[in-house]
Amino acid sequence: MNSDSNNRNAGQTDAAGAHRGNFKSRLGIVLATAGSAVGLGNIWRFPVETGQHGGAAFIMLYLACVILLGVPMMVAEFIIGRRTHADIATAYERLVRENPRDTRLSRLAPSLWPVTGYAGMVCVTLILSYYSVVAGWILKYAVDGLMGRLTSLGDESAYFAEFSSSTLPPLLYTLAFLLATHMVIVRGVQNGIERISKLLMPLLLVLMFVMAFGSLTMPGATDGLLFLLRPDFSKLTPETALSALGQAFFSLSIAIGCLSTYASYFKQDVPLVKTAANVVGVDTMVAVVSGFIIFPAVFSVQGVQPDAGPGLVFITLPDIFERLFAHTPVVGYVFALMFYLLLVLAALTSTISMHEEVTAFLCDRYHIPRRHAASIMTATSMVLGALCALSFGPLAGFKPFFGRGFFDAFNDVTAQWIMPLSGIVLSFFVGWRLPRALVEEELTNHGTLKMPRFIVPTFLFLVRYVTPTAIAAIFIGQLM
Repeated sequence: MNSDSNNRNAGQTDAAGAHRGNFKSRLGIVLATAGSAVGLGNIWRFPVETGQHGGAAFIMLYLACVILLGVPMMVAEFIIGRRTHADIATAYERLVRENPRDTRLSRLAPSLWPVTGYAGMVCVTLILSYYSVVAGWILKYAVDGLMGRLTSLGDESAYFAEFSSSTLPPLLYTLAFLLATHMVIVRGVQNGIERISKLLMPLLLVLMFVMAFGSLTMPGATDGLLFLLRPDFSKLTPETALSALGQAFFSLSIAIGCLSTYASYFKQDVPLVKTAANVVGVDTMVAVVSGFIIFPAVFSVQGVQPDAGPGLVFITLPDIFERLFAHTPVVGYVFALMFYLLLVLAALTSTISMHEEVTAFLCDRYHIPRRHAASIMTATSMVLGALCALSFGPLAGFKPFFGRGFFDAFNDVTAQWIMPLSGIVLSFFVGWRLPRALVEEELTNHGTLKMPRFIVPTFLFLVRYVTPTAIAAIFIGQLM
């Protein structure tokens, strides 16, 4: 394209973006996008992975994976979203149509690229369905914390099993969480997503640092910090590398379209590389600080292992709260309530971005009013979420997906298939299918943003070779 046509295209996308709405401030962009990335995986899965794979050794490996995989993939999504100012499916279709290329790769699959956008929407719908069930469980524990029950549960394992396998309570908490998400989405980009992100993300960070400070005053704080910060390189194995890659990939919500959707609300002067670095920085900080919260608490109670699995949130930590604060119930009340409120905030910022992806598609493609589009997505998620919630109760014996229930099947198909395959397609699309000139224009904001010359070729090298190889390793490793 010549410069005149580039300017015309930029003007068209600006107009489209203005019609759809934009984020008002760069702070709002970083907080909203970081909220999309920050989720339950940062706060409970990251410490579990760290505990199982060598403490600081795993953290160092994870940071390398975030830099080599997370940042370039996030920038790739930003390019697709901001270039088109459209939902993820329309974005792929528009970029293919506006940038025809007579290459072997283009001829191989000229109409398959947009399938990635539709796959992303199917993926977020399924994830939102079962993620809302887990978020509902956390909301239940937050309510228990508010009522002062978390430090006197008795048999924590039996308590969680009884609640999760019941019929009505899990459904009600799942519904409550989806309705909270719905209330944000219907208010739009600036008045809903951006405004709530400016409230929730700072609150989340404040809660984390307050809790980290509190954890550092616990009896086992020194042992917990030594475990977290002292690297055990003997645990660095190929399996550890795959775990670090997987944590970096999944915790940043890459390749499912949420980040592209948010980028479609970016203005043309937003620096994409800097924004991605800021978002990844916030996401990583949340993950590491969560370790400062959990490990001192774990090491303060005898008999609790630092590599506790998924039961950490609903069984191990309530047990720790009960035993650790038996003689100081007021402190235990505050600490337990803050922790589960923290998880609720992290979950909500993620469900908002997933919901918005499909809502934006319905608004753009079918010109449905936002309120109606959001209602369709909420209703769909409620039906699927109910099936997932009941998979632990009345539908526990109903396993129609090759011996898997709804919850497990939705998790498997999204994490093991759609996300990694979509990530590989995204890498090839931005790295090979889009013209280099287009990529350079987006990275430099049409030449108005000065950056070192090595940035563009380094980015292209990473998305062409490094990221698809890393994601393929994740994909194969999960299947094995």
